[in-house]
Amino acid sequence: MRVVVGRIGRAHGIKGELTVDVRTDEPERRFAPGTALLAGDRTVVVAAARNHSGRLLLRLEGVADRTAAEALHGRVLEVDIDPDDEPDEDDAYYDHQLVGLRVHDHHGVDVGIVTEVLHLPEQDLLSVDLDDGARGVLVPFVTALVPEVDLAAGHVALADVPGLLDPDAQAVATPDAGDGT
Repeated sequence: MRVVVGRIGRAHGIKGELTVDVRTDEPERRFAPGTALLAGDRTVVVAAARNHSGRLLLRLEGVADRTAAEALHGRVLEVDIDPDDEPDEDDAYYDHQLVGLRVHDHHGVDVGIVTEVLHLPEQDLLSVDLDDGARGVLVPFVTALVPEVDLAAGHVALADVPGLLDPDAQAVATPDAGDGT
């Protein structure tokens, strides 16, 4: 199974280093020297990795100058992993583990299915297709909103947050009838 771990950015300097937009929670594992990565139609091997001003810089075997580095710009970096492999952190998940899980509301009622995991700069989102077929929703993948992920049972549970599954719903204020005066 392949997972995306990054995207190659611009060349850095004249010796073939590349900036990488990291798309993994395990950069020290995925970009370790000697690691083979798939970059489009070719396999590249990490020669060295380092952080520079908050960016990951990679040096790849066989990429010795700026011209060779620029030729790789924009390529997605992937790795093949065992489908049974799990992240090192206890509360981390690979996308393929989440896609296909049933979604339960706070009452335990099955309401939909996770169809995709979107990785945005600020947080990850679960794309959920609701069983009503009318729409899909995006749920921020944070513990406060998704307090339970049960891979063995095949579901995620959502918190009791008004509007989470129906962001278009608006609270309708009912005027206070008061005492009629």
